[in-house]
Amino acid sequence: MSRFILVTGGARSGKSRLAEDLAAQAGLPVTYLATAQIRDEEMARRVEKHRSARPSHWSLIEEPYEPARVLGTLTDTREAVVLMDCVTLWLSNLLLRLWPGEEVSGRDTLPPDFQARAEAEILPKVEELAGVARELPAGFICVTNEVGQGIVPDQPLSRLYRDLAGQSNQILARAADEIYLVVAGYALEIKRSGRTLLSRPNTGSKLCADC
Repeated sequence: MSRFILVTGGARSGKSRLAEDLAAQAGLPVTYLATAQIRDEEMARRVEKHRSARPSHWSLIEEPYEPARVLGTLTDTREAVVLMDCVTLWLSNLLLRLWPGEEVSGRDTLPPDFQARAEAEILPKVEELAGVARELPAGFICVTNEVGQGIVPDQPLSRLYRDLAGQSNQILARAADEIYLVVAGYALEIKRSGRTLLSRPNTGSKLCADC
């Protein structure tokens, strides 16, 4: 396999199922890297639903904050494909860990310099993940979400999260060998082995923070 595949799409689009199918098709053992933190009953039900749908013989690693560190320990493992699900839950974990100990909802403004601090803390971690992912000899499949295609969030923290997710997806997309966009259960391949199949903004190697 030896390639980095990024699978993206909206909520309940079928992206996780596609990623799991791609992992199974590799014909190798699979290590499932889960980033979810169970904070309530709804999340517990979602995690259990995903868990029951996966093959029982897949290995499981749970890491909500430092997936790149975990991947770094697997770069000598040629026998297993790594499937990470998902990037946007990981970003949420990082953002909430940075948030000061106060209520999130109801705020009209972010704390001073919080956006700059969050970008400085989180985006380098995404760059690190992208770099380590390319070193995995058996291949890496990464699931993320397109969270910016709906309405504009009314809370500043949610808007920051949306922007960080979009920028993070751009970072990972640049590093990926293949990208699939999943819509209503159907996958559209938009990049293969460095060849972009659909047009993209002419931003060179710069991160497009405003597109």
